[in-house]
Amino acid sequence: MIGRLSGILIENKAPELLVDVHGVGYEIKAPLSTAFALPAIGETVVLHTHLAVREDAHVLYGFNTEQERTLFRTLIKISGVGPKLALAILSGMETMRFIQCIQDQDPGGLVKIPGVGKKTAERLIVEMKDKLSALGSAGAALMTPLEAQVARVERHDALADAESALLALGYKPAQATKAVEKVAVEGMTSEAIIRAALKAI
Repeated sequence: MIGRLSGILIENKAPELLVDVHGVGYEIKAPLSTAFALPAIGETVVLHTHLAVREDAHVLYGFNTEQERTLFRTLIKISGVGPKLALAILSGMETMRFIQCIQDQDPGGLVKIPGVGKKTAERLIVEMKDKLSALGSAGAALMTPLEAQVARVERHDALADAESALLALGYKPAQATKAVEKVAVEGMTSEAIIRAALKAI
């Protein structure tokens, strides 16, 4: 099992990454939350990884934090949730916000994630409630009032964050602005805006 990679970032075409580790290029799938937090091409990155072994392929997934990887591993154990949907969940909602939706039994919050329907949201709430301890201590799993306030402020900055992420990926300012304004709607997270903008470009 490959649990961690440290190397030079060669390509960042979210959700696909290419990392050079001593001359060997590893193709890695990563959620947008990880891809857009990475440094520039040519710089060193460290990723917590999960290797999925299938009959037809070995697929490596990479994450910025151990908590993201733990959430991914927990999600793929749930019936009907494969790696593709698990990545979509991590890409469409911050980890703490997802945990809060589970704790609050809020399927309405979960269905805002692309690919998550009402039945899937309800199943996630039922099956994830008993698994939250795997994501860390109660203090880490719950948002403090200050963290919740910060999250609200960050949501107001979603447009600016999305535009900055597109610029970091090499898109021109005018192109990034146009793409973000075209797809953004009220209530979207920066990750969701970025994902939609990349499809629109």
